[in-house]
Amino acid sequence: MNISVIGLGKLGAPLAAVLASKGHNVVGVDLNPEYVRLLSNGKAPVEEPRLQELIDIGRSRLQATLDTSVAVLASDITFVIVPTPSDSKGAFSNKYVLAAVKDIGKALRKKDAYHVVNITSTVMPGATAGEIRDALEATSGRAVGKDVGLCYNPEFIALGSVIRDMLYPDMILLGESDPRAGDVLESIYKVTCENNPPVRRMNLVNAELTKISVNTYVTTKISYANMLADICERLPGADVDVVTGALAMDSRIGGKYLKAALGYGGPCFPRDNVAFAELARTIGARADVAEATDRVNAYQVDRLAATVRRLVAPDKRVAVLGLSYKPDTAVIEESQGVALAARLADEGYQVVVYDPVALPAALAVLGKKVSGAESIESCVSVADLVVVTTAWNQFRQLAAWVPQRPNRRIPILDCWRILQKEHLPASVEVVYLGQGDRTPLSKQEAEGGRSASL
Repeated sequence: MNISVIGLGKLGAPLAAVLASKGHNVVGVDLNPEYVRLLSNGKAPVEEPRLQELIDIGRSRLQATLDTSVAVLASDITFVIVPTPSDSKGAFSNKYVLAAVKDIGKALRKKDAYHVVNITSTVMPGATAGEIRDALEATSGRAVGKDVGLCYNPEFIALGSVIRDMLYPDMILLGESDPRAGDVLESIYKVTCENNPPVRRMNLVNAELTKISVNTYVTTKISYANMLADICERLPGADVDVVTGALAMDSRIGGKYLKAALGYGGPCFPRDNVAFAELARTIGARADVAEATDRVNAYQVDRLAATVRRLVAPDKRVAVLGLSYKPDTAVIEESQGVALAARLADEGYQVVVYDPVALPAALAVLGKKVSGAESIESCVSVADLVVVTTAWNQFRQLAAWVPQRPNRRIPILDCWRILQKEHLPASVEVVYLGQGDRTPLSKQEAEGGRSASL
């Protein structure tokens, strides 16, 4: 099929590459000339595992342009995957979506054929059938459901695994203005996905609500696991992995995202939870669970900083390993490692940080509060405490870089429990979050310190 993709950023470029690799003719559009230039030359405009590989596979079917009209006239369906930033209350802003839809509508006045507009960006419930539909009909001169199709079809992906998540989704969520539009979109996924996922078709508002509900439910599981970890740390002999491992066996609960470690971060989970609560407030409903989930998540940096204070004094040197919000991405948005480094620096610690790919972005935010290290070895070589805040595979071999010091054991606070004690030298003392094998924190200690301002 002939497809256009508006937006060639962290999600749009992978989407265009996946579609082209599966035999579709794809024209990508972006306002950034560099993104267009790179993709036109067969180069990935953003960093993401396997992106360059899929661009190479589909290069003969993949083009890029700055002109939305050119892309729309050359395609039968347009995916809109542009940013929807949060506004002052936490709701998603449609300003970029509306700008793209208006450009699409103007282009549609130049063609007679039926066309489907698919909103892939996450929007607030009611937006697609509301102001987005209004903008499309006003600028195109067409009636949605008759002369033009309108769908809401968000992706369920995570940075660092975008390609994999697009090829092997758990489901396809498809909100449709009418069956014809939905049929066009479903036919694309039947060719594109490699796992024959179930397709859930519904009206536009149900699809919008489902998308934001999925992420809110996942964050609830994360915060629940972290709450359990906090409790386990205060009970001698308790182990959160043992507890959550048993919980996961119950089919009503399941094990996905029931992993106690640090708070959730990144560009989606934190803001989706806030947006869900704002939606409830706007329509006069209550979202107590979402609000509690957000409070528990905000507490995780306090809890981690309190554990650091129990292990070493504020004048000591702390190495923070991991600044991206998750492995395999350079994104530091709502990163727990960055937040911890800032907090400890404000409390008087000498903080040195390292990350395989996110160090430049983190240092741009942290400034002179911390020192950046060029390698794992240089980061931990003079540390009095090492904190593993991102589960990068490189950090699993951490013991190889921790120096041996006479008559002294170097504590490593392993937030993700990726280090195996039996494989570590006697000079290292590993402390795992979520295990009651040390003196419990008092309530005052756990709540001590104030949030750092980056």
